[in-house]
Amino acid sequence: MPNYTLESSTVETLDGVNLMTRIFKPKQVKDNMVIVLVHQYSIMGGCQALMKGMASGLADKGYAAVTFDMRGVGQSTGKPSLTGFAEVADVVAVCNWVSQNLSPNKILLVGSSAGAPIAGSAVDQIEHIIGYVSLGYPFGMMASILFGRHHKAILQSPKPKLFVMGTEDGFTSVKQLDNKLKSAAGHNETRLIEGAGHFEMEGPAFDAEMVKCILEFIASL
Repeated sequence: MPNYTLESSTVETLDGVNLMTRIFKPKQVKDNMVIVLVHQYSIMGGCQALMKGMASGLADKGYAAVTFDMRGVGQSTGKPSLTGFAEVADVVAVCNWVSQNLSPNKILLVGSSAGAPIAGSAVDQIEHIIGYVSLGYPFGMMASILFGRHHKAILQSPKPKLFVMGTEDGFTSVKQLDNKLKSAAGHNETRLIEGAGHFEMEGPAFDAEMVKCILEFIASL
């Protein structure tokens, strides 16, 4: 039996989009923190189902976790955007809903792949967000054509940040990550997963490792 219960809700954005949302509630709460997980690039098949393994793993450890389908994904209304800027409003809406309905004292925002730049652009728009975790942020040159305008928001944020990346990531090299973080404000940590590729790290085989990274970061806050 899992150590959590699963609930569903619909969250409405300021521009009238309805987002299908799932809440993983631990039976034994360790901390009044809620972890909001932002899925991968909608246009390439990103959806909240891909975040279920991490969300359930975090709930098993006593942390409430929230996943959601961004606009145009699954049963969420609206249309996905190419650059992810419309989806920033989705992240803000879900975090505001969490603040109002789950009454956390703090929110940790976690973004996977393209969800990382989208989440990063929302970090400083929500007061309750106390930290940010990126799982495979696409900082590389080709990915920056789509997501480059998101970089400034997260790099200038004073909030604590963790960047997790596979050493064989095809979108971002370790050197590119290091160079980007040289200019980053606030406290920044990196965690390199030896031999892991970008899409490999997104797979269920790495869910437990990602949960471990997130929990270790929480312990450092």
